[in-house]
Amino acid sequence: MILCHNYGRYLDQAITSCLEQEPGNFDLHEVIVIDDGSSDETEEVCLRHKDNDKVKVIRRNQQGFGQTLTDAFLVSTGDWVAPLDADDWFHPLKLRTCSEAMTGGTLFIEHWEHVVDSDGNPMLREPHPGGNTSTLVVHREAALSLLPASNEIFFHALREADRGAALQDPLTFYRVHPRSMTDRSTPGASQDYRADVCIALSGRLRAMYENPPTWATAQQLKRISWHFRTLAFSHEVESAMQRGKRLSAMLLIPGMLMGTLRAHYPITPWLRSLSSTITGRPLVQLTTSREQQAQS
Repeated sequence: MILCHNYGRYLDQAITSCLEQEPGNFDLHEVIVIDDGSSDETEEVCLRHKDNDKVKVIRRNQQGFGQTLTDAFLVSTGDWVAPLDADDWFHPLKLRTCSEAMTGGTLFIEHWEHVVDSDGNPMLREPHPGGNTSTLVVHREAALSLLPASNEIFFHALREADRGAALQDPLTFYRVHPRSMTDRSTPGASQDYRADVCIALSGRLRAMYENPPTWATAQQLKRISWHFRTLAFSHEVESAMQRGKRLSAMLLIPGMLMGTLRAHYPITPWLRSLSSTITGRPLVQLTTSREQQAQS
């Protein structure tokens, strides 16, 4: 499932990377491009693949990333879904490697990535841990129980329910450029967005307590719900620190500790946030305008 809004200049590489996957223990059932109201050359690029029966295109007015991600799982018909942001592309061994991890009760697969610039040149010497849209493969039936999703973080709940597999193979090329969806330069912007997603997911999981899905028990859902609420606290702390509101950050620290204990998770992330508020140093380095210009 390729998610595209005005990424036509990258789209052909994304589609081609899906079609040129090395054979393995899987069947490439379909490659669906959701064109979410693009006004660039996206339609023209899609027409280049009109004679390929594997490639299907859905064009519509813009509805936003969350709805596009949700629709990716609703309109697909395969057993597993591999979402791909149109500005990224897959390594030829992506599906072959991931298919080997589709064993037992696994419902969620994540892998590492190569981070590249707008021209596809390496930005980091070593591969980077994934977790974002293009580094996931999710069992469709399990994903449906979590919809609608505002962000790929929703599917991380499957991992927290011990139904995930983590691969260190770098199987996606993740492109960082000035027009990336994630705002890395405005203080607190990315953290506020992620906090909102985690709060929404925590609430969704709480609503599932009385009628748990097949992939988790009610007790697991409670623990996972607290985990994502705690993640929201950590993002809120970081947001406050980036915006120079140290007192606000310190007031969030007790809530983060309580959530950590209720989720039965290690306190290391809490200690990092605590240290950040004590020293007055944010944990995440922002991208400067000069760096953005260099990326372009």
